[in-house]
Amino acid sequence: MPQTIEFLFDVGSPTAYLAWHRLKGVAARTGAPLVPVPILLGGVFKATGGAPPGQVAAKGRWMNEDMARYAARDGVELAMNPHFPVNTLAMMRILAGLQGDARFDGVTDTLFAAMWQQKRNMADTEQLAEVLTAGGHDAAALMELAQSPEAKQRLIINTEAAVARGVFGAPTCFVAGQMHFGQDRIDWVEAAAA
Repeated sequence: MPQTIEFLFDVGSPTAYLAWHRLKGVAARTGAPLVPVPILLGGVFKATGGAPPGQVAAKGRWMNEDMARYAARDGVELAMNPHFPVNTLAMMRILAGLQGDARFDGVTDTLFAAMWQQKRNMADTEQLAEVLTAGGHDAAALMELAQSPEAKQRLIINTEAAVARGVFGAPTCFVAGQMHFGQDRIDWVEAAAA
């Protein structure tokens, strides 16, 4: 029987964007349930003393080339966002508020596309609302959801629980309790899920 794949992510991570697309295929091939868990990557970094890989110039250059290779191989459009790094708090609160909701995947697709295909400044609330509306979502309701105590608390709980489990970055997947970090470990995720 296929194992559940927990996908801990922040839409501000280009590697999480690549993983999101790959994991949909993994779930389809294996029959493994995919359970996305929104976390705030900035909160993870603060709690763990971590930092974005791009803060090391040579590592950032290599990572951009590596992501481009994966995107080309997998047929996923990837355009580096000139506004990166972006404050993702509002977006991740929306997604935390939508956990378990039928709208979750569609809104996630819309936010990832705006960040990593359309190169939008998603920290700007006007652009966020425009993107949500253009994606066919009720922007006003989602922006209100982002301000709800429940969504705020869910994101805090998700992020703290991730850190408690040893998460130090995104994307991170758990399959049968085993942690797999990075979009370049999706092959291991698939093998464990199957």
